[in-house]
Amino acid sequence: MYDLFERSLNAGGITASRRDPLVDRGDSVLALAHPVDFVPKTALLDTVVPTLGMLLTEHNRRHPAQRFRLRMVVHAGEVTFDDRGCFGEALDVAFRLLDAGQVKRILRNTDAPMVLVVSDDVHRSVVRHGYDGIDPKAFSRLLLPRTSNLVRSAWVRVIGASQGLPEWPGGPVARMEDYRRRA
Repeated sequence: MYDLFERSLNAGGITASRRDPLVDRGDSVLALAHPVDFVPKTALLDTVVPTLGMLLTEHNRRHPAQRFRLRMVVHAGEVTFDDRGCFGEALDVAFRLLDAGQVKRILRNTDAPMVLVVSDDVHRSVVRHGYDGIDPKAFSRLLLPRTSNLVRSAWVRVIGASQGLPEWPGGPVARMEDYRRRA
């Protein structure tokens, strides 16, 4: 799982210098990318996510006994560090979205290798604008039960379902190079 995740991050230009070290959280991995100056949210959504979806699909096809199925969340916000690790409301929001029962149910009810959840903030600031490689129509609104004042809804997308992954013209790395040329 780490290898596939690292490869998808690298395809999006999110190398070790542009993020904190990956944190093993038992049944998950926490990746904290550096601010937008270094890692645009569009790179996560139009490069890292589809690359990871393709890598998971290929891995699962080649190694059915070692199949992976993942829930992934993309959210942005402030994170604080102390001697015990990282904390902050942005992480609380991300973990609540990731652990939402509806998200787990969506993954359980599909043969897809991955379900992507984006926060309302990320949907409003990035997804709904339909940047290259990001299809707003592929996301569905998810209303969450009132268990927290932090999270009321999110947007979800199934990645790599049996109907096949969407085509990604030019490949993920080519698009990240376009970001660098524009910057």
